[in-house]
Amino acid sequence: MKPAITGTFLDEITHDIPSQNWRDRDWEADFATMQQVGIDTVILIRAGYKEQATFPSQVLQDKIGILPVYTDLVELFLTLAQRCGMTFYFGTYDSGHYWVNGDYQTETDINKAFCEEFINRYGHHSAFGGWYISHEINTYDEGMMQVYEDLSSHLKQLQDVPILISPYIKGIKQFGETAISLDQHITEWESVFARLQGIVDIVAFQDGNVAYRDLPAYLQANRELAAKYGLTAWSNVESFDRDMPLKFPPIDYRKLRYKIEQAELAQVDKLVTFEFSHFLSPNSAYPTARQLHQRYREWIQQR
Repeated sequence: MKPAITGTFLDEITHDIPSQNWRDRDWEADFATMQQVGIDTVILIRAGYKEQATFPSQVLQDKIGILPVYTDLVELFLTLAQRCGMTFYFGTYDSGHYWVNGDYQTETDINKAFCEEFINRYGHHSAFGGWYISHEINTYDEGMMQVYEDLSSHLKQLQDVPILISPYIKGIKQFGETAISLDQHITEWESVFARLQGIVDIVAFQDGNVAYRDLPAYLQANRELAAKYGLTAWSNVESFDRDMPLKFPPIDYRKLRYKIEQAELAQVDKLVTFEFSHFLSPNSAYPTARQLHQRYREWIQQR
């Protein structure tokens, strides 16, 4: 078996897909399944969003006022990652408010304290091996450059492990007539990477916002841009389908395979997915995810 996808996001707290309401044993089963298909990296997409959190954070309680946390998912994920030989990336807090309204400093300050709290509580876990800054951009944003610069410096001081971002492309599937061209995309990300050089270590562009026929050119451009500015290039292979009229079903196997093959042709360093447990797992609440898992597994066993 030659795995194609070797990393996945963990979508808790969920943002625009439904919760599967899993218990500890459900997560344990899914981590075991991930391990079987070659996943060695798990990325908590966000440790908190608005008033929800994945662990009982006193920082968020004091600064935001969060809902009760009934299961410490961070402790659970770190324990399962260690058991399965995986590296765990901790995703930061997204207020859903401050940064989107231009108050970048408050967003940064909350995250600094929140990530300090994470290290104090969980920094002893050997599975912890990376930070994920959960705030996504699609073009140059001066305010977010300041967040990335300030927060990344703080994170490196807390624990000097790789820092990952997963931006999205301002492409036709989400933005229609206001989408930007490939040339504009390159210009924007030249500016972004010039600022992030030496600050962020890994970039994993989401691959679902552009037409399939255009994807190879974007994958190639993204890898070349990352290399130019010293970043490691991953690809975030979306395993949900953006072409359907509902949000979001598991993707058609043919589309998933095509995106994987194109990313490999572009020679990106690693493929991760958003997101195994909902869209590519036999344990998913979506019945079609079980068939997608089987098709994917049959394919990688033949590679």
